[in-house]
Amino acid sequence: MEKVFNIRPEKREQIPAVTHFDGTGRLQTVSRQTNPLYWDLINTFATRTGIPLLLNTSFNENEPIVRTPEEAIQCFLRTQMDVLVLGSYYLER
Repeated sequence: MEKVFNIRPEKREQIPAVTHFDGTGRLQTVSRQTNPLYWDLINTFATRTGIPLLLNTSFNENEPIVRTPEEAIQCFLRTQMDVLVLGSYYLER
């Protein structure tokens, strides 16, 4: 993670999954120039929800972290994950 910041008290209820017990959050920035696909995903989510961030966490379940598209699809199929975004592909149950 890049930086640790205090989450504004009035925003903590909106983003509880990224707010630590001490009111901080480990934030990463995403540049439209260096990662346009991910930036567009975050921007679309922000447009629909009013919340301009996504939770980025390890992608695995009781196994090593997913490293390939094949591993991502296998993890999606055997878990109760709702959605898998893989490049420009969007899979949902």
